[in-house]
Amino acid sequence: MLLLSFETSAKAGSVALFEGEKLLGEQYLNNGMTHSATLLSMAETLLSQCGKTAKEVDAVAVANGPGSFTGVRIGVAAAKGFAWGGEIPVYGVSTLEAMALGLGIYDGYVCPVMDARRAQVYNALFYVNQGVMTRITEDRAIALSELETELKTLKKPIFLVGDGSILCYNTLEETVPSLILPPESKLHQRAVGVGLAALKRSEPDNPAFLAPNYLRLSQAERERKEKLQEK
Repeated sequence: MLLLSFETSAKAGSVALFEGEKLLGEQYLNNGMTHSATLLSMAETLLSQCGKTAKEVDAVAVANGPGSFTGVRIGVAAAKGFAWGGEIPVYGVSTLEAMALGLGIYDGYVCPVMDARRAQVYNALFYVNQGVMTRITEDRAIALSELETELKTLKKPIFLVGDGSILCYNTLEETVPSLILPPESKLHQRAVGVGLAALKRSEPDNPAFLAPNYLRLSQAERERKEKLQEK
């Protein structure tokens, strides 16, 4: 199976191509350009570099949240369009699970964190034992203070990953000394993790029902809800 995966949940954007479980290649950009301007051109370039065409792609995967509202929406739209155009399966995977798989640790806890503003992070917790990853919590938006209380109880190293890693490390390093901050090259979400998450799935999603999973309302929606409650 030739699998094309998209990751657009934060500022960095990437595309990866798998043949079975073999990673053929990846295109990655973290230069501030919008995903709408770069995503499809990265996919075209990657396919060409790997000697493949869009018609040969058997399935497509995308990180469908949580993450940037605009970024996730662009990625999901691109994946659905690709799936419908080629009449191929589409897999929407958790951004946080993809981040944990992409980090690739062999033993310990993986703590994906994305800055959700208002002293919160999008987060989930995973445990890896001899390379086998188990989900500990569901995807959530959680206050840093609550996450701190939870992480204090863990006995093994806790590897951070995601664009909220530096924020989390700087805030919690004194009270949670087992935190480990990855190098810059491992810090950000990548399409490789998205592909790995999709390869674990037994069934694809229905593209008609695949939608972004934002975990919480946008700022505009929150403000509208607050105004309605005030009336």
